[in-house]
Amino acid sequence: MFRLDKTKFSMGKVEEQNQNAYWKDKSYAERLNAACYLISIAFNFDPQNPPPVDRTKFSCCKRPL
Repeated sequence: MFRLDKTKFSMGKVEEQNQNAYWKDKSYAERLNAACYLISIAFNFDPQNPPPVDRTKFSCCKRPL
């Protein structure tokens, strides 16, 4: 799905690397897809088949006025 273009990146100090220019050229959807892909790698799940949300851990209620 995603491939790292090694010609676009180089080793260097954090202060010297400017990723803002790279990501500003990308559309909102491309940035969101990249973020979802990185989250799926971090939590080890298939991005095409994410795990269901555990509804016992989250709840929603209205606050009284």
